[in-house]
Amino acid sequence: MKVYFVAVARTDVKPAYILSKSSDLSSFSFFQRSSIQDFMSFFACTVAERTQAGQRQAVEENNYIAYVYNRNDGLSGIVITDLEYPSRVALSLASRLIEEFSINYNNSTSWSKISSSSPVEIASFSKLLSEYQNPKQADVIMNVQQELDETKVVLHKTIESLLERGERLDTLVEKSNQLSDQSKMFYKTAKKTNSCCSLM
Repeated sequence: MKVYFVAVARTDVKPAYILSKSSDLSSFSFFQRSSIQDFMSFFACTVAERTQAGQRQAVEENNYIAYVYNRNDGLSGIVITDLEYPSRVALSLASRLIEEFSINYNNSTSWSKISSSSPVEIASFSKLLSEYQNPKQADVIMNVQQELDETKVVLHKTIESLLERGERLDTLVEKSNQLSDQSKMFYKTAKKTNSCCSLM
């Protein structure tokens, strides 16, 4: 899973253009990086321009997916990842990019002064790009889900797996001093009743 490119674009004008961006193209050869950077900028602007205001979408192209959140005010957060990256996390990052950009440029008057030929650098974009390389660490819900999955594996152990070799629950129930005679009788009756109803 990899995040290659993050950006905030201005979409209230045509053509849309990038206001700020950051990328991690270290997995590509040095000689390809410039071309790939240009492609990703073009891909980001194209998808952002074609996403309706107030909407989120994902667009796949070859081995990449561009996730876009186009806010109503003309700002669009774009995240380009590989095909395996979780969409919910990518769209969450797109929203965070817009928030970070808005901290530095809090209204359309301030960001409309940024020219299409010279995007501004926002230090937090590089930090977010690095942080979101591992979606499980960056995203609280994914982290909780992973912990729940690990717990579920433990909970799925059966009572038989907890018993020592050769032990049976029937024998333990019979020997137990903690169970009353009535509880032992209930266990035997329930087991007998359930055994006639088991599905094959």
